[in-house]
Amino acid sequence: MSRTACIILLALLVGMTCGCTTQSPTLQGGDIKGPLVPARDLGTTEISNYEGKPLNDFKALPDNSVRGPQSVDLASYRLVIDEAVRSPQHLTYAEVLSHTHYQKLITLHCVEGWSATGLFEGVLMKDLLAQAGPLPSAVTVIFHGQDDYTTSLPLATVLERNMLLAYRVNNGDLVARNGYPFQLAAEDKLGYKWCKWVVRIELSTDPDFKGFWERQGYGNDAEVNPSP
Repeated sequence: MSRTACIILLALLVGMTCGCTTQSPTLQGGDIKGPLVPARDLGTTEISNYEGKPLNDFKALPDNSVRGPQSVDLASYRLVIDEAVRSPQHLTYAEVLSHTHYQKLITLHCVEGWSATGLFEGVLMKDLLAQAGPLPSAVTVIFHGQDDYTTSLPLATVLERNMLLAYRVNNGDLVARNGYPFQLAAEDKLGYKWCKWVVRIELSTDPDFKGFWERQGYGNDAEVNPSP
């Protein structure tokens, strides 16, 4: 296989992580951001606009995940938070959602150059991690998906940006293709940091941990607008 063909193939494969599509759907708006607010009752139907801002239909984005949409049984589901923590957690779906819910407009940016904006609702990673009690030596948060996908972010970044572990988008519960029951809404990070079907959150002392795509050459920082 030629070098050019290898590059094209790798670009296609990278789309598998963030729900990217090799034939980009029609997307509305640009990089839209909103404040983090306590979740409000928006009725019982999904929405396509929020406070005058257009939203994208995330269910319409083709799934290109590594192993396809995962089936997660809520009856047996446990969110594990472990390793460099004082009190390892094995939380049911209801226990995760017992924390205060927040909503925020967030734009997901794909490495292929397109973006999609949604109103995400979930619980603060900060609250979940506080429950487990990260050790002083913990510097990295590693996210594990049901499909064995991994990616990571600095603990400081997760906390400072008030990242959400989302269970809803656009006033509708996530579906399998969007990461049900939980997807990390990694604001201002490229799509391969948006881990789907999150089943484990590992606190690590390794500042250089590399996940699935990062081990294959993609930047561990993945900042949408990196500082010069």
